[in-house]
Amino acid sequence: MFDIAVILINYNSSQHTINCVQSILEKTSKSVFYQIIITDNCSEIADYLYLKSYLDEANIPNLELHRSEINTGFGGGNEIGISFAKATYLAILNNDTLLKNDCLSILKNKLDTDTTIGIAGAQAFKENGDFLISLDHFASPIREIFGRKFLEISNPKKYPNRKKRYTKPVKVNFIPGSFMFVRTTDFEKAGGFDTSIFLYYEETDLCIRLANISKFAYLIPEAEFTHFHGASTEKSLAIKKELKISLLYIIRKHYGYWAHKLVLAFLLFKYFFSSIIKSKNWPLFVLLINGANLSKSLKNKQKKVLI
Repeated sequence: MFDIAVILINYNSSQHTINCVQSILEKTSKSVFYQIIITDNCSEIADYLYLKSYLDEANIPNLELHRSEINTGFGGGNEIGISFAKATYLAILNNDTLLKNDCLSILKNKLDTDTTIGIAGAQAFKENGDFLISLDHFASPIREIFGRKFLEISNPKKYPNRKKRYTKPVKVNFIPGSFMFVRTTDFEKAGGFDTSIFLYYEETDLCIRLANISKFAYLIPEAEFTHFHGASTEKSLAIKKELKISLLYIIRKHYGYWAHKLVLAFLLFKYFFSSIIKSKNWPLFVLLINGANLSKSLKNKQKKVLI
């Protein structure tokens, strides 16, 4: 049984994956017994073979590479890796991250001594060393309509300032999916990732379900990492659509039918008028007027790629 299973997804970004693995090996204490599990989420064949060749030659102990024949998205890709985990804790990292210090030991020690911490995140920094927001508030009708600042002013205890630099652990709604540290037992009890979601809001959904069993999210600023934000996800109209699809799914799942209709109406109003000024927003309005259902998700457009 390992202390920690580090879970990574590679998707057409093998050099980032290699750099991430190297930082784990370099920064993690020898006293921590960990495994690294990488899921290649149906990358282009050349990218996968480059990664496989490097890992075969490096011959890193307790490292596994598994390839999915179809892109299963963030939750699905991580679930593939987690299915091979044999550890007390799961460290779910984006592959476009680099550890700045011994994050795994720091987070393990915190969860070892505080059972109320259900899931923990580290403090992120940009490539140039600038501070990067590392906590957020649950997606909700109030957040979507009135904004995050309204929540922070109206209830600062429940909604801590996202832009503040913290020096001590702070309880938050959720921590970003770029770095999540959780007990395997808590993750399983909460139900793991909802693989109906292809991309975005997976961490929101997971943290809501963990909070429902009194396992709360904390930012542990002592642990630090660099995040090459968005390096493995190309910005596009399809990605913007996926954001709306996942958001509305989460709202319906956790807040109910009428909350879903309220947020949908707000977004329709917003994108109707914004598309008059910016024509590129028109496809988003069309998606929303048709309900932005999961049937329109990128998940349903993936094709198998065999080697």
